[in-house]
Amino acid sequence: MPHPSTSSAYGIWSLNEVRDAERGDNWPRLPVGFALSSAVYDSVSFSVASQEDNPLGLTFNSTGTKMFIVGSTGDDVNEYALSTAFDISTASFTTNFSVSSQETIPTELAFNGDGTKMFILGYDNSGQVSQYSLSTGFDVSTASYDSVNFSVSSQTTQPLGMTFNNDGTKMYVSGSSDIIYQYSLSTGFDMSTASYDSVSFSVTTEETNPNGIVFNTDGTKLFVVGSTGDDVGQYTLSTAFDISTASFDSISFSVASQDTSPQGIAFNNNGSKMYIIGTGSDAVYQYTTEE
Repeated sequence: MPHPSTSSAYGIWSLNEVRDAERGDNWPRLPVGFALSSAVYDSVSFSVASQEDNPLGLTFNSTGTKMFIVGSTGDDVNEYALSTAFDISTASFTTNFSVSSQETIPTELAFNGDGTKMFILGYDNSGQVSQYSLSTGFDVSTASYDSVNFSVSSQTTQPLGMTFNNDGTKMYVSGSSDIIYQYSLSTGFDMSTASYDSVSFSVTTEETNPNGIVFNTDGTKLFVVGSTGDDVGQYTLSTAFDISTASFDSISFSVASQDTSPQGIAFNNNGSKMYIIGTGSDAVYQYTTEE
Protein backbone atom coordinates (compact mmCIF):
# COMPACT_ATOMS: atom_id res chain seq x y z
CA MET A 1 0.00 0.00 0.00
CA PRO A 2 1.51 3.37 -0.91
CA HIS A 3 2.46 5.73 1.88
CA PRO A 4 0.08 8.58 2.67
CA SER A 5 1.33 11.81 1.17
CA THR A 6 1.18 15.52 1.78
CA SER A 7 1.76 18.53 -0.45
CA SER A 8 4.60 20.97 -0.05
CA ALA A 9 6.24 23.82 -1.90
CA TYR A 10 8.37 21.19 -3.66
CA GLY A 11 5.59 18.87 -4.77
CA ILE A 12 4.06 15.73 -3.20
CA TRP A 13 6.03 14.00 -0.45
CA SER A 14 5.27 10.81 1.45
CA LEU A 15 4.84 11.18 5.18
CA ASN A 16 8.12 9.34 5.64
CA GLU A 17 9.85 11.93 3.47
CA VAL A 18 8.29 14.69 5.52
CA ARG A 19 9.52 13.08 8.73
CA ASP A 20 13.00 12.70 7.21
CA ALA A 21 12.94 16.36 6.23
CA GLU A 22 11.94 17.38 9.75
CA ARG A 23 14.90 15.38 11.08
CA GLY A 24 17.18 17.11 8.61
CA ASP A 25 17.52 14.09 6.33
CA ASN A 26 17.07 14.33 2.56
CA TRP A 27 15.92 17.91 2.78
CA PRO A 28 15.26 19.09 -0.78
CA ARG A 29 18.12 21.24 -2.00
CA LEU A 30 17.03 24.65 -3.19
CA PRO A 31 18.84 26.22 -6.16
CA VAL A 32 21.56 28.65 -5.09
CA GLY A 33 22.24 31.77 -7.14
CA PHE A 34 25.38 33.87 -7.51
CA ALA A 35 27.27 30.59 -7.95
CA LEU A 36 30.15 31.72 -10.12
CA SER A 37 31.87 28.35 -9.80
CA SER A 38 28.90 26.79 -11.63
CA ALA A 39 28.61 29.46 -14.34
CA VAL A 40 27.87 28.40 -17.91
CA TYR A 41 27.26 30.48 -21.01
CA ASP A 42 23.63 30.33 -22.18
CA SER A 43 24.61 30.85 -25.84
CA VAL A 44 22.41 33.94 -25.67
CA SER A 45 23.63 37.39 -26.64
CA PHE A 46 22.20 40.74 -27.69
CA SER A 47 24.01 43.28 -29.86
CA VAL A 48 23.89 46.96 -28.90
CA ALA A 49 26.17 48.03 -31.75
CA SER A 50 23.41 49.96 -33.53
CA GLN A 51 23.13 52.25 -30.50
CA GLU A 52 26.62 52.13 -28.97
CA ASP A 53 29.90 50.78 -30.32
CA ASN A 54 31.81 51.32 -27.07
CA PRO A 55 29.43 49.99 -24.37
CA LEU A 56 30.92 50.22 -20.90
CA GLY A 57 28.18 49.67 -18.33
CA LEU A 58 24.84 47.93 -17.95
CA THR A 59 22.06 47.46 -15.44
CA PHE A 60 18.41 46.39 -15.28
CA ASN A 61 15.31 47.74 -13.64
CA SER A 62 14.05 45.93 -10.57
CA THR A 63 11.75 43.59 -12.52
CA GLY A 64 14.10 42.78 -15.38
CA THR A 65 11.74 44.18 -18.00
CA LYS A 66 14.17 46.97 -18.88
CA MET A 67 17.90 47.00 -19.59
CA PHE A 68 20.12 50.07 -19.73
CA ILE A 69 23.47 50.49 -21.48
CA VAL A 70 25.89 53.41 -21.21
CA GLY A 71 28.83 54.03 -23.50
CA SER A 72 31.39 56.61 -24.54
CA THR A 73 30.63 56.85 -28.25
CA GLY A 74 27.08 58.15 -27.97
CA ASP A 75 27.67 59.57 -24.48
CA ASP A 76 24.17 58.47 -23.60
CA VAL A 77 22.05 55.94 -21.76
CA ASN A 78 20.23 53.49 -24.03
CA GLU A 79 17.05 51.87 -22.77
CA TYR A 80 15.75 48.48 -23.93
CA ALA A 81 12.49 46.66 -23.21
CA LEU A 82 12.54 42.92 -22.47
CA SER A 83 9.26 41.15 -23.21
CA THR A 84 10.41 38.30 -20.96
CA ALA A 85 12.05 39.50 -17.75
CA PHE A 86 15.84 39.08 -17.66
CA ASP A 87 15.86 37.26 -21.00
CA ILE A 88 18.06 39.40 -23.24
CA SER A 89 17.01 37.47 -26.34
CA THR A 90 13.69 39.35 -26.02
CA ALA A 91 15.28 42.83 -25.78
CA SER A 92 14.45 45.70 -28.14
CA PHE A 93 15.67 49.30 -28.16
CA THR A 94 13.18 51.93 -27.00
CA THR A 95 14.82 55.29 -26.22
CA ASN A 96 17.96 57.05 -25.05
CA PHE A 97 19.09 59.98 -22.93
CA SER A 98 22.20 62.09 -23.54
CA VAL A 99 24.59 62.76 -20.66
CA SER A 100 27.16 64.55 -22.83
CA SER A 101 26.61 67.91 -21.11
CA GLN A 102 27.94 66.35 -17.91
CA GLU A 103 30.13 63.49 -19.13
CA THR A 104 31.66 62.54 -22.48
CA ILE A 105 33.32 59.36 -21.19
CA PRO A 106 30.56 57.66 -19.17
CA THR A 107 31.73 54.31 -17.86
CA GLU A 108 28.93 53.06 -15.60
CA LEU A 109 25.35 53.73 -14.50
CA ALA A 110 23.12 52.84 -11.57
CA PHE A 111 19.61 53.56 -10.30
CA ASN A 112 18.00 53.79 -6.91
CA GLY A 113 15.41 51.17 -6.00
CA ASP A 114 12.38 52.71 -7.72
CA GLY A 115 14.27 54.16 -10.67
CA THR A 116 13.55 57.80 -9.83
CA LYS A 117 17.27 58.56 -9.44
CA MET A 118 20.01 57.69 -11.93
CA PHE A 119 23.76 58.00 -11.48
CA ILE A 120 26.39 58.23 -14.20
CA LEU A 121 30.08 57.59 -13.55
CA GLY A 122 32.77 58.89 -15.87
CA TYR A 123 36.24 60.36 -16.12
CA ASP A 124 35.93 63.17 -18.64
CA ASN A 125 35.92 65.56 -15.66
CA SER A 126 38.77 63.74 -13.85
CA GLY A 127 36.34 61.33 -12.27
CA GLN A 128 32.88 62.12 -10.99
CA VAL A 129 29.38 60.76 -10.40
CA SER A 130 26.49 62.82 -11.79
CA GLN A 131 22.95 62.55 -10.40
CA TYR A 132 19.68 62.70 -12.36
CA SER A 133 15.98 62.56 -11.51
CA LEU A 134 13.40 60.59 -13.50
CA SER A 135 9.79 61.74 -13.18
CA THR A 136 8.74 58.22 -14.21
CA GLY A 137 10.83 55.51 -12.63
CA PHE A 138 13.21 53.71 -15.01
CA ASP A 139 12.03 55.78 -17.99
CA VAL A 140 15.14 57.63 -19.18
CA SER A 141 13.08 59.79 -21.52
CA THR A 142 11.87 61.57 -18.35
CA ALA A 143 15.38 62.14 -16.92
CA SER A 144 16.81 65.53 -16.01
CA TYR A 145 20.13 66.53 -14.46
CA ASP A 146 19.93 67.46 -10.77
CA SER A 147 22.96 69.75 -11.00
CA VAL A 148 24.51 67.49 -8.38
CA ASN A 149 27.77 65.62 -8.78
CA PHE A 150 30.43 64.08 -6.59
CA SER A 151 34.12 63.89 -7.45
CA VAL A 152 36.10 60.72 -6.84
CA SER A 153 39.25 62.20 -8.38
CA SER A 154 41.11 62.21 -5.05
CA GLN A 155 40.92 58.42 -5.20
CA THR A 156 40.99 57.75 -8.96
CA THR A 157 40.89 59.97 -12.03
CA GLN A 158 39.80 57.07 -14.25
CA PRO A 159 36.83 55.46 -12.50
CA LEU A 160 35.49 52.41 -14.31
CA GLY A 161 32.85 50.65 -12.21
CA MET A 162 30.23 51.74 -9.69
CA THR A 163 27.59 50.13 -7.51
CA PHE A 164 25.60 50.85 -4.35
CA ASN A 165 24.40 48.90 -1.36
CA ASN A 166 20.66 48.26 -1.13
CA ASP A 167 19.59 51.48 0.57
CA GLY A 168 22.06 53.75 -1.18
CA THR A 169 23.97 54.70 1.96
CA LYS A 170 27.16 53.17 0.55
CA MET A 171 28.70 53.61 -2.89
CA TYR A 172 31.63 51.73 -4.39
CA VAL A 173 33.86 52.80 -7.27
CA SER A 174 36.56 50.80 -9.04
CA GLY A 175 39.32 52.49 -10.94
CA SER A 176 42.30 52.00 -13.18
CA SER A 177 44.46 51.90 -10.04
CA ASP A 178 43.18 48.32 -9.47
CA ILE A 179 41.44 49.42 -6.28
CA ILE A 180 37.80 49.56 -5.15
CA TYR A 181 36.89 52.56 -3.00
CA GLN A 182 34.02 52.82 -0.52
CA TYR A 183 31.92 55.94 0.17
CA SER A 184 29.11 56.83 2.58
CA LEU A 185 25.97 58.81 1.76
CA SER A 186 24.30 60.24 4.86
CA THR A 187 21.06 60.37 2.85
CA GLY A 188 20.60 57.32 0.70
CA PHE A 189 21.10 57.91 -3.03
CA ASP A 190 21.74 61.62 -2.49
CA MET A 191 25.11 62.35 -4.04
CA SER A 192 25.33 65.73 -2.32
CA THR A 193 25.78 63.86 0.99
CA ALA A 194 28.57 61.56 -0.20
CA SER A 195 31.98 61.32 1.45
CA TYR A 196 34.93 58.96 1.15
CA ASP A 197 35.17 56.36 3.92
CA SER A 198 38.96 56.09 3.65
CA VAL A 199 38.29 52.42 2.97
CA SER A 200 39.60 50.60 -0.10
CA PHE A 201 40.30 47.10 -1.34
CA SER A 202 42.92 46.13 -3.90
CA VAL A 203 42.16 43.52 -6.56
CA THR A 204 45.46 43.95 -8.37
CA THR A 205 46.55 40.35 -7.74
CA GLU A 206 43.51 39.10 -9.66
CA GLU A 207 42.73 41.97 -12.06
CA THR A 208 44.65 45.08 -13.07
CA ASN A 209 41.77 46.61 -15.01
CA PRO A 210 38.58 46.18 -12.91
CA ASN A 211 35.87 47.54 -15.18
CA GLY A 212 32.68 46.44 -13.46
CA ILE A 213 31.66 45.60 -9.89
CA VAL A 214 28.48 44.22 -8.36
CA PHE A 215 27.37 42.62 -5.08
CA ASN A 216 25.01 39.77 -4.39
CA THR A 217 21.73 40.67 -2.70
CA ASP A 218 22.96 40.65 0.89
CA GLY A 219 26.38 42.15 0.25
CA THR A 220 28.40 39.11 1.32
CA LYS A 221 29.74 38.46 -2.17
CA LEU A 222 31.47 40.85 -4.55
CA PHE A 223 32.02 40.17 -8.24
CA VAL A 224 34.59 42.02 -10.34
CA VAL A 225 34.89 41.83 -14.12
CA GLY A 226 37.99 43.05 -15.89
CA SER A 227 39.67 43.16 -19.26
CA THR A 228 43.12 42.01 -18.20
CA GLY A 229 42.07 38.49 -17.28
CA ASP A 230 38.84 38.69 -19.33
CA ASP A 231 37.07 37.08 -16.41
CA VAL A 232 34.88 37.57 -13.37
CA GLY A 233 36.43 37.17 -9.92
CA GLN A 234 34.48 36.35 -6.76
CA TYR A 235 35.15 37.72 -3.27
CA THR A 236 33.60 37.10 0.16
CA LEU A 237 32.91 39.90 2.64
CA SER A 238 32.79 38.79 6.28
CA THR A 239 30.82 41.96 7.06
CA ALA A 240 28.17 42.72 4.46
CA PHE A 241 28.97 45.65 2.16
CA ASP A 242 32.20 46.43 4.02
CA ILE A 243 34.96 46.01 1.46
CA SER A 244 37.64 46.19 4.13
CA THR A 245 36.53 42.65 5.05
CA ALA A 246 36.74 41.29 1.48
CA SER A 247 38.91 38.35 0.48
CA PHE A 248 39.33 36.53 -2.82
CA ASP A 249 37.54 33.18 -3.01
CA SER A 250 40.03 31.78 -5.53
CA ILE A 251 37.07 31.50 -7.89
CA SER A 252 37.00 33.10 -11.32
CA PHE A 253 35.09 32.54 -14.53
CA SER A 254 36.47 33.31 -17.98
CA VAL A 255 34.30 35.16 -20.48
CA ALA A 256 37.08 35.38 -23.07
CA SER A 257 35.25 33.05 -25.47
CA GLN A 258 32.46 35.63 -25.68
CA ASP A 259 34.32 38.94 -25.27
CA THR A 260 37.99 39.79 -24.87
CA SER A 261 37.25 43.22 -23.43
CA PRO A 262 34.50 42.76 -20.81
CA GLN A 263 33.39 46.04 -19.27
CA GLY A 264 30.22 45.68 -17.21
CA ILE A 265 28.44 43.08 -15.11
CA ALA A 266 24.94 42.57 -13.71
CA PHE A 267 22.83 39.78 -12.21
CA ASN A 268 19.12 39.12 -12.09
CA ASN A 269 17.42 39.40 -8.70
CA ASN A 270 18.11 35.90 -7.39
CA GLY A 271 21.54 35.54 -8.96
CA SER A 272 20.58 32.69 -11.27
CA LYS A 273 21.60 34.74 -14.31
CA MET A 274 24.68 36.87 -14.96
CA TYR A 275 25.14 39.40 -17.76
CA ILE A 276 28.41 40.72 -19.20
CA ILE A 277 28.79 43.57 -21.66
CA GLY A 278 31.98 44.17 -23.60
CA THR A 279 33.57 46.27 -26.29
CA GLY A 280 35.05 43.29 -28.10
CA SER A 281 31.84 42.77 -30.05
CA ASP A 282 29.52 45.41 -28.54
CA ALA A 283 27.12 42.86 -27.11
CA VAL A 284 25.55 41.65 -23.89
CA TYR A 285 26.05 37.98 -22.98
CA GLN A 286 23.87 35.89 -20.70
CA TYR A 287 25.07 33.15 -18.31
CA THR A 288 23.45 30.78 -15.84
CA THR A 289 24.98 31.13 -12.36
CA GLU A 290 22.95 28.71 -10.29
CA GLU A 291 23.84 25.45 -8.60
